[in-house]
Amino acid sequence: MNTAAETVAYFDTTFEEAMSLTRAARDYLAYQQKVDLAKLSPVGRMAASCETMRMTARMTQVIAWLLVQKAVHAGDITREEAAEPKYRLSGQEVCDDVEPLAAEPLPERLVELLESSHHMYQRVARLDAMLDGRQA
Repeated sequence: MNTAAETVAYFDTTFEEAMSLTRAARDYLAYQQKVDLAKLSPVGRMAASCETMRMTARMTQVIAWLLVQKAVHAGDITREEAAEPKYRLSGQEVCDDVEPLAAEPLPERLVELLESSHHMYQRVARLDAMLDGRQA
């Protein structure tokens, strides 16, 4: 059985991974996205923009959920408060979808970030489900 220290360390590691992915996504959006979008058709640009929003939604949900867990471990809120719907991982309809919006291939780096953000979101969804015995 996990000790409290092991659980906190696991959440800290997951939080650091999520922050690293968030920084990578930010860097892509700030420095590379414009160049990549210029190479796409109008439909491709629209699809890439929508997928970028999906990636942002995933990472926002993940970071928010992890911050709630940090607050629980710090004693700032109770486990019961953290179980309230407003603190749970949400956005499944958007964040779990991986179907491309257009037939045109997306830029390689964006695809990598989309896959990484989806894996991170699924990982946190499993953790969220474990909190109350649900299975994801």
